[in-house]
Amino acid sequence: MKLTEIQELIKFVSRSGVTEVEIEQKDFKIIIKTESKKPRKEETVYVQAAPIAPNPIPVAPAAAPTAPSQAEPTEEKSNLITIKSPMIGTFYRSPGPDKDVFVNVGDSVQKGSVLCIIEAMKLFNEIESEVSGKIVKVLVDDASPVEYDQPLFLVDPA
Repeated sequence: MKLTEIQELIKFVSRSGVTEVEIEQKDFKIIIKTESKKPRKEETVYVQAAPIAPNPIPVAPAAAPTAPSQAEPTEEKSNLITIKSPMIGTFYRSPGPDKDVFVNVGDSVQKGSVLCIIEAMKLFNEIESEVSGKIVKVLVDDASPVEYDQPLFLVDPA
């Protein structure tokens, strides 16, 4: 149930004079109670929602903060090109669980070569290299969530 639907339900309950409404669906339960026989201005509406958590979203391990280390290599070696994520999603280094990774550190890539896959809303998007060069560093762990514009690879164009 959307927030706007809940708000409309609360308004309906407060206007109609109903003292209690209970709705239960497969993923949540909501109970709205009002105290009757009070003037409208002092009417109290109680809302209790008990959501049931859907499948957990995998989160990168806490021991792998990459933000500070991402900026350091580009400052030290200004000739490196950073390939960034064009979207939010889950980063995968290979096309499947039993398949080889697209690229490793030290591999040469051409402009347009597939470097990884980012899954967004059940769609698997191949991310291609913007430049030709050599992979210097992979900045994201396999099966980790990535943000828009997050650095993924460092490439030496030389």
